[in-house]
Amino acid sequence: MAKQTWKPGNMVYPAPAVMVTVADKEGNTDIITAAWTGNICSDPAMTYVSVRPERFSHHMIEETECFVINLTTRALAKATDYCGVRSGREVDKWKETGLTPQRADHIPAPLIRESPVNIECQVVDRLNLGSHTMFIARVLAVHVEEAYMDEKGKFDLTASGLMAYAHGEYLELGKKIGSFGFSVKKKPAPRKKTKSQTRRGQKK
Repeated sequence: MAKQTWKPGNMVYPAPAVMVTVADKEGNTDIITAAWTGNICSDPAMTYVSVRPERFSHHMIEETECFVINLTTRALAKATDYCGVRSGREVDKWKETGLTPQRADHIPAPLIRESPVNIECQVVDRLNLGSHTMFIARVLAVHVEEAYMDEKGKFDLTASGLMAYAHGEYLELGKKIGSFGFSVKKKPAPRKKTKSQTRRGQKK
C-alpha cells in the first residue's frame, strides 16, 4: 500500500474523550473536554491531562492542584462536545448540559454523577511543553457506577457505551475482538472420544 508523509502532528488515535472537572480556591467549578490524557504509571497509579494555558480551567488546576477525569459514554456525547466548544468564562456548563456535580472524597473539584467512572487526581508535577501544560497527577480515588457490576461482581465497563475520539469525530466503542493475552493463549486440547462414542460412530 502507498503511504503519504505528513508534517509532525497528533495522530495517536483513538484517544480518550473525557470530561475533566476542576475548581478554584473560591469554589467556582468548570468542565472541560480533553483528549490529551491517559495512564502513565500503575504503581503508584498516575495519570495526566494536558491543557492550553488560555483555557479558563487552566488557572483552576494551578490554584487547587487537582482535577477529576470523568469517562464519557454515548449518552454523554452531546454534553462532552458542548464542554469542549464553550468556555466557562461565558456559560455555566453544569446548567447548560444538565450534568450533576457530586462531591469528591479527597479534593475540591467535583465528580460528574452521570459519568460511569470518576478519577480523583492530585497534581504532583507540571510540564510547560509549548501549546499545552501537562499536569501530572497521582490518582487518589476511583468511583464506579454500580449499575455496571455484573452478577460475578466484575465491573463491566463495556456495557456503558464508552466513547472515544478520533481525528475530529466521536466514536462509540464496539465489537470485542479479543482480550488481553489472547494471542498467546493455548487452545484447549480436543477431547478424546470414549469407546462407546467410537462404536456409535461406526454403526452410523
